Amino acid sequence: MNLPLSWRFARRELRGGLSGFRIFFACLVLGVAAIAGVGSLADAMLGGMASQGRVLLGGDVAVGLVHRETTPREQAWLEQHGRVSEVISMRGMAYAIKHGAEAERQLIELKAVDGLYPLYGHVGLTPSGTLSSALTCDARQCGAAAEQTLLDHLHIGLGSVLRIGTQDFRITAILTDEPDRLSGGFSLGPHVIVSDAGLKRTGLVTLGSLIEYSYRVAMPSSPEAFRHDARKAFPDGGWAIGDRNHAAPGTQRFIRMVTMFLTLVGLTALAVGGVGAGQAVGAFLDRKRAEIATFKAMGAEGGTIFLMFFLQVMAIALAAVVIGLIAGAALPFAVQAAYGADIPTPTKFAIYPGPLWLAAAFGLCSAAAFAIPPLARAREVAPAMLFRDVVAPVNARGRLPYLLMAGGAGAIVVALALIVAPSPLFAAYFIAGVAGGLVALTLFAQLFRFVLRRLPRTRIPTLRLALANLTRPGAATSSVVVALGLGLTLLSAVMLLDHTIAVQVKDDLPGTAPTFFFVDIQPDQTDEFDRTVHGFHSSEYRRSPMIRGRITALNNVPARLAKVDEGARWALSGDRGITYAATPPEGTEITEGKWWAGNYNGPTLISFDGELAQGMHLKLGDTITLNVLGREITGAIANFRHVDFSNGRQNFVLVLSPGLIDHAPHDFLASVRVPPAEEEAMYRAVTDRFPNVSTVRVKDAIAQVNGLLQELSDGVRGASLVTILAGLFVLAGAIAAGQRARLYDSTVLKVLGATRARIAAVYALEYGLIGFVTGILALGAGTLAAWAVTHYVFGVKFLFDAGTALITVGGGAFATLVFGLVAAWAALSARPARLLRAP
Repeated sequence: MNLPLSWRFARRELRGGLSGFRIFFACLVLGVAAIAGVGSLADAMLGGMASQGRVLLGGDVAVGLVHRETTPREQAWLEQHGRVSEVISMRGMAYAIKHGAEAERQLIELKAVDGLYPLYGHVGLTPSGTLSSALTCDARQCGAAAEQTLLDHLHIGLGSVLRIGTQDFRITAILTDEPDRLSGGFSLGPHVIVSDAGLKRTGLVTLGSLIEYSYRVAMPSSPEAFRHDARKAFPDGGWAIGDRNHAAPGTQRFIRMVTMFLTLVGLTALAVGGVGAGQAVGAFLDRKRAEIATFKAMGAEGGTIFLMFFLQVMAIALAAVVIGLIAGAALPFAVQAAYGADIPTPTKFAIYPGPLWLAAAFGLCSAAAFAIPPLARAREVAPAMLFRDVVAPVNARGRLPYLLMAGGAGAIVVALALIVAPSPLFAAYFIAGVAGGLVALTLFAQLFRFVLRRLPRTRIPTLRLALANLTRPGAATSSVVVALGLGLTLLSAVMLLDHTIAVQVKDDLPGTAPTFFFVDIQPDQTDEFDRTVHGFHSSEYRRSPMIRGRITALNNVPARLAKVDEGARWALSGDRGITYAATPPEGTEITEGKWWAGNYNGPTLISFDGELAQGMHLKLGDTITLNVLGREITGAIANFRHVDFSNGRQNFVLVLSPGLIDHAPHDFLASVRVPPAEEEAMYRAVTDRFPNVSTVRVKDAIAQVNGLLQELSDGVRGASLVTILAGLFVLAGAIAAGQRARLYDSTVLKVLGATRARIAAVYALEYGLIGFVTGILALGAGTLAAWAVTHYVFGVKFLFDAGTALITVGGGAFATLVFGLVAAWAALSARPARLLRAP
């Protein structure tokens, strides 16, 4: 190949600008900008969290314990490493005191802090002042800082009195900023901060209560050294150690997963744009057919011709990538300007090279993968065949090295997506789904044209012309079906998933979930609590012992080193609720093994979630080691159960045999359903008689979860529109590519006496039919994808939505019809005489 000569000719061709490549250029800019922008925004958020790790965590390291405080020896060891601040977190009930009596009440997230809190950052208070002065206690009352939402719910104001447990607190400040809030996880109620002395006076701190103790340490040494020394000094301490580099792991994991999904959506847009790239290159080569034939007739080598046009295409692709990168790099700054303080995580806005390099590689490799096959085909066609290629296309596929180049470029895209994805398995399924969708839509488009060719000729001239336009050489049928169909497939799949999950949360879950959950019922309160509940028309009442513990080892292998699938890793990342039972709890579905005898009194046996067991590669007889209140308990797996978390009921991953665990200090968890008419009465009765019991209204929790899901689904649907937009670009390009043929057809039909209305009806039938068929295909593919996700990933029943079907089918038909008629307007408006006199 003659590279200088090829580049010289390519540079001359580029003087004509983007003629014929506008759609290709626009799709590439869109896909690259989406990938670069999403990656840059994620890095800005993750970089901000990393730079503010000390503030988010509350220290350089944090040691978490459930149910118990540190021992004197543990406390002394921590203080040897730096300044130590203790934070105690629990849920409780807050009662508004009005006219000396308890009035409205609300579940709260209660945090008790010492005088050193916060070690890093600043607590926002209104009116401004120091936290220590706001939380001061006197002989009768203590101060408290509460969020405005709590005051609004209880209809009180600054200076009002709350009762928590047995202690009264005066609201001395409104809590406006909590520096370590993000590391605390999901909240069921408004936040209230009190002093550690104030918490002790509430009477809520009892042995076995569901209380989390967090010890934040400000120290000069590295977190890694601290972890190593802590494991060596207290191997059985059950410490959950966090550090400033992973201050909010749940949030960071969520950001990475969303980033991965949106990046894959951007790749889908590039795939749709790739269809447009192949279409644009094909149309470009059609216009250059005579030129290529002339080059070949004059002795130009096929490699030189290929390189000449390949350099031109890649130069245009490079320009598109640069513009996309500029737009993507600017996205975080645009988000900062638009939303600013509303961004829920700390952000560090800057230019991040990593996402830009990744987006550039995706864009250039995608362009090469789709552009090389048609270029290789033109390289192989003989000069005489090039002139006949319009009416008698030659099935030249290009030589193997070129096809390997295209395949290699595509393989690089796939490999990069799998390497950078936090969940390679999900990325692999997504990419396989997109590739399968492209292949399936291409085959369906060919089948559609095949069927149309063999239909009996209709006697309706308008319909006969429309069908002929869909099957003639050079028709855009395949390009439209593939490009628009892939975008509509993704959108319909997302909308059907959204509908299924929304119905599960808003409609089905309230019908199966309890009305209330009651937490921290003390052992000496169980009889009176049972009598209180049975005083109402209650049903599905269940009270279970509960203690929290951490899985520390699987088959004597430390949990952090055990081979566990990504989908099951969450069960090892924190404390889990544990219960014990002599007989199977009501509704237990044993899938393998058998329950222990009712009078069993031997080594600890475990009933474990069967799905988690698969992810942890466990079988019957394997052992699980738990750390409960600082003590290690090892038990053998006796059976596996099917645990249905979608019903909202009591679902324990771990059920242990009595004999050892039941001697540990613990409290009880209860759930109950009551008729709506008695809901408020039961709520009042329980909260009046048992102020230490945290009462969770399930409908409030469902509403909060539904709000979060709605925000997430709105974002995902918005991201899916990127693919739709790319599909519309390709649709417009496909229609514009046939503009010359439309002008010729329109002129001939007008000369033969056809009116504009009749010609417009032909085009309307043609575009409406292809859009309708594309919508049907996309709906079928999207439904299949949504069913697979709900069945195999979520494990819930798939629910079809007629509204989504209407939007997909109707949207596809409408978009194709509108774009087609707009593009055909020039053909309808053209005067036959002027066109017939044209040379």
